[in-house]
Amino acid sequence: MRHPSLALLAVSSLALAACDNTPSAPPSSASVVDEPPGIPVMGPERPILAFGDSLLAGYGLEDGESYPDRLEQALRARGVNARIVNTGVSGDTTAAGLQRLEFTLKNQSVKPELAIISLGGNDMLRSLPPEETRANLEKILQRLKQDDIPVVLLGMLAAPNLGKDYAAAFNPIYPQLADTYGAVLVPFFLQPVIDKPDLMQGDHVHPTALGIDAIVAATVDDVADALPQTK
Repeated sequence: MRHPSLALLAVSSLALAACDNTPSAPPSSASVVDEPPGIPVMGPERPILAFGDSLLAGYGLEDGESYPDRLEQALRARGVNARIVNTGVSGDTTAAGLQRLEFTLKNQSVKPELAIISLGGNDMLRSLPPEETRANLEKILQRLKQDDIPVVLLGMLAAPNLGKDYAAAFNPIYPQLADTYGAVLVPFFLQPVIDKPDLMQGDHVHPTALGIDAIVAATVDDVADALPQTK
C-alpha cells in the first residue's frame, strides 16, 4: 500500500536529515496514553536502550514527550518496571549510529535487557544507497547480538517519489534483517500518524505529542513482549 503523504517526508526542508534546527514548540495537548499507576511499580528494573535518530530524540517536543519517555510510562502503567535510556540523536544516519554504538554501549551503567533501534530514515531522505543502509544496520544488529541484547527494530519505508527501484531495494531491509537476527519488527514506525495532519508537526516528518502517544499505543505490546522473561 502506498502512503501518499510520505512524499512530504522526502521534500520537507525540515526533514530528519536537517533536524538540528530549533523548532517552535507544538501546542500542548492532553495525553492519550495511560499515565503511570499511583503506586510504585513492583519487580526488578528493566533497563532498555533507545538508540536512533530524531524520531527517538523527541525533535520538536517538550521534555517528557519523546517516544522513549512516553513508552516508559506506558510500560510502567502495564506493571513493567521499565527504565529507558534515550540515546537518540537528531540527524543520525545508520553510518553515524554505527559509529557511536560502541561508545553508547560502554557508557550504559547496566547492560540493557532490550534495545530499540530507529535508524534509516535519514539515509532514505538523503537517497543514500540502500546497500549502505543495510550493511550499517546489519553491523548494529550483529554488535547487539554479540552482547545477547534483544532488539525491537523500528522499520521505515521509502517515500514514493524516490521511485520504485529505490523502494524495492530499501523497503525489504528491515523485515529481512529482523528475520535474520531474530529482532522484533515494527514494519513502519510512523504508520499510526501518516495521513493524519493533526498528529504530525508542521514539517510533515515528526509526530506531535499526540502522534507520539498514538505510536506508543501501537507499539507498547511489541516492546513488552520483546523483553526477556524474568526468572
